[in-house]
Amino acid sequence: MILKLSVTTVEILIRLLAAVVISGLIGYDREQKNHPAGIRTHILVCVGACVIAMIQQEIGFEALAFAKAQPQFAGVIRADEARLIAQVVSGIGFLGAGTIVVTHRAVTGLTTAASLWATAGLGLAVGMGYYRIAGISALVVLAVLALLKKVIVVHPAFKRVEIQYTEKTATREQLQAYFADKKIKIERVSFKVSRLDSGVVYTNVYAIDLPHEMSYVQLVDDLSAFDHMQQVRLVNV
Repeated sequence: MILKLSVTTVEILIRLLAAVVISGLIGYDREQKNHPAGIRTHILVCVGACVIAMIQQEIGFEALAFAKAQPQFAGVIRADEARLIAQVVSGIGFLGAGTIVVTHRAVTGLTTAASLWATAGLGLAVGMGYYRIAGISALVVLAVLALLKKVIVVHPAFKRVEIQYTEKTATREQLQAYFADKKIKIERVSFKVSRLDSGVVYTNVYAIDLPHEMSYVQLVDDLSAFDHMQQVRLVNV
């Protein structure tokens, strides 16, 4: 039996390519759903973890080669293959925390943070050469992200947008046409009329749920461009 004491260049390229493909699929799912960490972030996390795993493996190979060449030092050489890997597992938490957004009564970004953590684990598996573990695990992660949400019925998280305008009839017709065109779901709406020195100001507060391909930034930007619009802003529930 020949003891393997190094990772070949071909193996390095194969592992890096596998890390890019696996993490790219996961990142694509996140990016299609407008989450903060997309394809590039997931690829970099996975490739970085893969590189660290290969470095750790090379350290172990070097220790074995040195022990083989210098048997008198075999008893004092230490090469813990889990040391750098453990730092990746704990360190990726800081990056994942950056994707979590805490608002008044809601926490978003947890799934993306978890996907980054899982992607780092996949990178470690690929970097160590455990392709079967990495491949099967990647399929499970993708299934959870892409399919599980379709199986489990989740009530939409409605947000509220406050709109102030001056021309009642024309603006309401514009809003109704816009919501219908963008397929925006409206759970409820409240109305308020304020009589000021400058005239009458109408205030509508809509509880809405946006489609996946649309962001609230785009919504506010679009509505702000309407004629007779005074103010558009998101409000806490």
